[in-house]
Amino acid sequence: MNIQPIARFHSPMSSKFGLPRQSGLVSSLTGRIVFEPPYRHAEAVRGIEDFSHLWIIWQFSANRHEAQGLTVRPPRLGGNERIGVFASRSPFRPNSLGLSCVELKRVEMSAELGPVIHVAGADLMDGTPIYDVKPYVAYADAHPDARSGFVDKKEWGKLQVEIPDECRALFTADELEGLLGVLAEDPRPRYHADATRVYGMPFAGRDVRFRVADGRLVVVEAPRL
Repeated sequence: MNIQPIARFHSPMSSKFGLPRQSGLVSSLTGRIVFEPPYRHAEAVRGIEDFSHLWIIWQFSANRHEAQGLTVRPPRLGGNERIGVFASRSPFRPNSLGLSCVELKRVEMSAELGPVIHVAGADLMDGTPIYDVKPYVAYADAHPDARSGFVDKKEWGKLQVEIPDECRALFTADELEGLLGVLAEDPRPRYHADATRVYGMPFAGRDVRFRVADGRLVVVEAPRL
């Protein structure tokens, strides 16, 4: 089967580094689904605004190499313990496909781009190819009593985030809210614990640089990229 992208995703996140590790973790992070020319018609999304959430099928397009082996090291297990690739949501998969559930905020009708879908809570970077969009249907898709394997056994604590006023002023209100949510999830690799190290994360056209120590993340600067 040969499949082609039907849309592209656009957001402030221009790099894999810092992306939420699952969809829905940062509900304040917003983005747009922009369709490819053949699908830029109102008929293609007729009725979609009656749904609150959507499933997105997309490609891990930024992976530089193919999946190797049948086991992976999930960040939630500290990046050291291995489990089977099909028992994980690792981006390094045989077919390099991702599946995300996002909140549908609104549909904007653009004279140039057709219907543009604004969503929240995505874990996709800017420019990601999207292969399909499907509505989330609660009676079939929601399983509140489901077990989540190792995810249930490992707590994922959020960081306290501090951004100085001079850096806050560099972002719009929506960008700042999304940035706070992304940083609270701790963008660092799970095996990093150097309190003196300065990390850089591209966000909304700026290099957000920060340090982390004792559960506290402090932004030190955010120059333009």
